[in-house]
Amino acid sequence: MARQARRILITGGAGFLGSHLCEKLINAGHEVLCLDNFYTGSKANVRDLLECHRFELMRHDITFPLYVEVDEIYNLACPASPVHYQHDPVQTTKTSVHGSINMLGLAKRVNAKILQASTSEVYGDPEVHPQDESYWGRVNPIGPRSCYDEGKRCAETLFFDYRRQHNLSIKVARIFNTYGPRMRPNDGRVVSNFIVQALTNQPITIYGDGMQTRSFCYVDDLIDGLVRLMETSDEITGPINLGNPHEFTMMELAETVKDLTGSGCRIDFKPLPIDDPKQRQPNISRARDTLNWAPSVQLRHGLTKTIAYFNDLLRSNALGAIA
Repeated sequence: MARQARRILITGGAGFLGSHLCEKLINAGHEVLCLDNFYTGSKANVRDLLECHRFELMRHDITFPLYVEVDEIYNLACPASPVHYQHDPVQTTKTSVHGSINMLGLAKRVNAKILQASTSEVYGDPEVHPQDESYWGRVNPIGPRSCYDEGKRCAETLFFDYRRQHNLSIKVARIFNTYGPRMRPNDGRVVSNFIVQALTNQPITIYGDGMQTRSFCYVDDLIDGLVRLMETSDEITGPINLGNPHEFTMMELAETVKDLTGSGCRIDFKPLPIDDPKQRQPNISRARDTLNWAPSVQLRHGLTKTIAYFNDLLRSNALGAIA
């Protein structure tokens, strides 16, 4: 039985994840208010939705209060790649902390269910592997990545305190590395970096020895997990890991990208950045049991779709404009 149509607010809705979520919810028959300050989001990501009468786009920064009437809120607003969140670290922290306070206040006023897009970065450079939701993490509170890591950790604290103090209906998803079309070419994430470098015949840059690992989830799978979490009963709050449990080294990813693009580019090694985690792999047992969710898109298939997206940008000369 189809769920009743809702009016849904998506902060960061013109971003990589947000735009895919907007599409999915519009296609499900809901009304969507897409909110973005366009720091890393782009109107181009939601261009195909602008003619839909159930879609509304608003420029707004969630560090300022917002007064709207909605049934649900997905709080995705925050730069998520090191290049962008380290550019203005104070603003990054404000987005996570002040932004969460504003969105939680809105949810409290209108009695809306609210989901926080948290991150695997709350685990820091982990001492346990794979990471499950009971692990409290190992995060440097004063390092160059802490504006994002600690901002997201504080946001989780705020969400659960609003739950305890005001009985607010909350959901917290800890998102692991996600990739797919609409990633920004200049976002500094490893998948987009490798693909753009391979397509433009530049050396693929690997930081460290290439043996550090990540787990890559295709965007369609991730968005499905977010929606499933939002649709659970109020008793289910999370946090819940959403990501692909299959682990790959940076060298394996680089060789796969070279193979799929047919690039003959070389691989360059550079020093590992400060506080860069050496392992990242989710335990998704809770998502399997609670949401009946697990990713289904294999890495090579997802990379093929992502490469095609960047190839189109390259052919249309849009790559440089977006970067």
